[in-house]
Amino acid sequence: MKEDKVLMASKQIDIRFSEVDSMNFVWHGSYPLYFEDAREAFGEKYGLGYLLIFDNGYYAPLVDLSFQYKRPLVYGMKIRVDVFYRPTDAAKIVFDYEIHNIEDNCLMATGHSVQVFLDNKYQLVWINPDFYQQWKEKWKVC
Repeated sequence: MKEDKVLMASKQIDIRFSEVDSMNFVWHGSYPLYFEDAREAFGEKYGLGYLLIFDNGYYAPLVDLSFQYKRPLVYGMKIRVDVFYRPTDAAKIVFDYEIHNIEDNCLMATGHSVQVFLDNKYQLVWINPDFYQQWKEKWKVC
């Protein structure tokens, strides 16, 4: 059985005061921003940034986003968001996430996202765009 090649990137983040609520916990709306920062780091590392998608005539909106809290993130904490590309034959970009406390590497949260491709007329694309198929072949994740 062929084992999938794992592509991953990481982004370090310092939890800011503006991201926490009155309990000193990171507000739930900040988690998608942390995942976005990690996806941008992935795009920079592997050449799959949003401008590449856009320049090829496509959009890649999120259609599924979830996260699970394991332990609270609090003001002043330094975290690392790891993003893992999950290969699929479908015309989708799928990522899994882990958020770790940098101090002790404790797993604080996990997440998952799915992006699809829309053409420049906002129509769903059912097959991998050429540029994306080429990217998958380059990184041997197809």
